Parts: sequence; structure tokens; C-alpha cells
Amino acid sequence: MDRAVKKQVMVGAVPIGGGAPVSIQSMTNTPTQDTAKTLRQIRLLAKNGCDIVRVTVNHREAALAVPKLVSQSPVPLVADIHFDYRLAIMALEGGIAKLRINPGNIGGEAHVAALADCLKRHHVPVRIGVNSGSIERPILEKYGGVTPQGMVDSALGHARMLEKRGFDDIVLSLKGTQVPQTVEAYQLASKACDYPLHVGFTHVGTREEGTVKTAAGVGALLLAGVGDTLRVSLTGSPLQEVTLAKEILRAVGLRNQGVTVISCPTCGRVSFDVETVARRVRRATRDIQKPLTVAVMGCVVNGPGEARQADIGICGAPGGCAIFMGDQVIRVSAENALEELLTRVRLLADA
Repeated sequence: MDRAVKKQVMVGAVPIGGGAPVSIQSMTNTPTQDTAKTLRQIRLLAKNGCDIVRVTVNHREAALAVPKLVSQSPVPLVADIHFDYRLAIMALEGGIAKLRINPGNIGGEAHVAALADCLKRHHVPVRIGVNSGSIERPILEKYGGVTPQGMVDSALGHARMLEKRGFDDIVLSLKGTQVPQTVEAYQLASKACDYPLHVGFTHVGTREEGTVKTAAGVGALLLAGVGDTLRVSLTGSPLQEVTLAKEILRAVGLRNQGVTVISCPTCGRVSFDVETVARRVRRATRDIQKPLTVAVMGCVVNGPGEARQADIGICGAPGGCAIFMGDQVIRVSAENALEELLTRVRLLADA
């Protein structure tokens, strides 16, 4: 697919825009000042494929924790700031790699100017995050409510506040809860400016609802070439956000690292619990970065035939199961099938 090539900014060593791979972001949900808990979560997210992690900096104690987090984090960190520009400056001086702000809520033009000067001095980019619920009243009145164009006007208006101070290392996000509205807003922004776009949705709910909305909307944007970095927002563990983001990027052909598990929808021919085995294979292979496709199929019809493109697979067979790799088929007992499959997957990953 043809991707819109935007201005590139650097978040630590991770590029956003300029044709760089779409990076995955998530956010910790621990108290930032509890550095032990926060670092454990950051490391877990990084281990599972997160490229950039955001932390809340909502008071002085959280800001004071930034230097320790930065010094021990395996990935670049972003400080999420609202209302108090002084916390943003503390985070910048503590070594943060990026800020997430809304220039309209940090106390006026003088505070924006001070922050822009500090951003330039530390060579740190900023994400201007506009949500459908945070659009200014004059824009709402102009368009009669929340509209895609209004979201874009709001984001670009905030960007101009920084541009006036000679700062333009900016990433934009325009997150709503409705798929058509948010997709249109990002499409308009992509045409209207050269800033890289952080794509995603806000307040989409739990995993079930959020997965559907995010996959539909973010998938549509990425397939259209729009989007430079991605955050899946789900209620609950941030680890599930990273897992879904990786799946979306693989599904649209923008990432091939890691194990892809394919499985049949099941029918009356199955001879083992396909769903349970598929879930266990997925959990057991999350740490593998080598591109591999593992098939879990209920019977020989869906096994070496329809799943021949897989690197390795398992299927039901008379009297047990069979593991197949290309033209090689190995009969195994149902009791040992999963263990044997995972052993051979590890061998392929290490080869």
C-alpha cells in the first residue's frame, strides 16, 4: 500500500513519520511515582512488542519519578501532561523523550511559549492530542457540534500556538469514540498538514467492544496509508493493547514479526478442543519475534490441505493428532500433541 509520508520526529531512537514503520504505543496504569511497579509494567510492555510507553505525570511526585524511569526504561517514555505546564518542564528536564499535551489547557500563551522554548532546548517532540470531548466551544458552535472538520481545526489551532514560537516537532491525534467520524477526521488531517499522525480511538470500552471499533477504524486508516504510530485504548491491562496493535499491523501487512496463529472455525469433524489449543499456542509464543505462522486445525480436511501455507500446524487425525510442516506429517497422541507442537515451534524460531 502507499503510505502518506509525513514529517519525521524522533522519540528517543524511535522515528515517527517519514516513512518509518508504524510504531506501537501503550500507557501504564500504575501510579507513576511508584517506580518499581511502573518499571515492571514498562518492561513487560516492551518485552511484548511495545515501542513507546506513556506515563501519567499529574503531580510533582510523578514528575520527580521521571529521571529514574527514563534511566531504567528499555523504550522511550512519553509524559502525559494536563493543566500544569510546570510539570511538563520538569518532565523535559528529567529526560522524557516526548510530551503529550493539549496546549489549550496549560494556562495561556505565556505558558505555551515557555514550554515551546523548553521543547526546543531539549530537542523533544510533542503530541497534540484532541479528543471529541475536548473541542473548544467556538468550534462546536461553528459546526453545530462535534464534527471531523472541527476536530481538525482544533488540532491545527493548537499546533499554531507552538508554531508561533518556532517549534514544529509535532505529532497530531484526533481521537473520537465513533468510527466513521474519527476515520474522516484523520483523513482530513492527513490532507491538511504534514505532521505525523498518532491514530487510535478514545473511550471505546472493554476488550470486546474496543477490539471491534479499533480494528475497523484503525485498520481502515492504515489500509488507506494514513497513520504513523498507533495506540489501542482498552479498559484493563495495557498488555492487551499491545497484543491487539500487533495483530492489526500484521493483518494489514505492515508488520510480520512474531507468531501468527490461524485456526479453523470448527465443525462436526473436530477431534480435539481447537479453541483451547489455539489460545494456549498464542500465549506460549508471545515472546517470539521471528515471523512464523502456526495453524491449529480440527481435522485433516482443514489441516495440511487448507493450512498448507503455515510454517507448522496441528490437526485432528484418526486416533489422535498430527503435526505437519510442509509435506512432513508426524502422528502424535492427543495427550502429547500440544507439547510436541510448541517444542517444534521453538526449534523453528531458533533456527
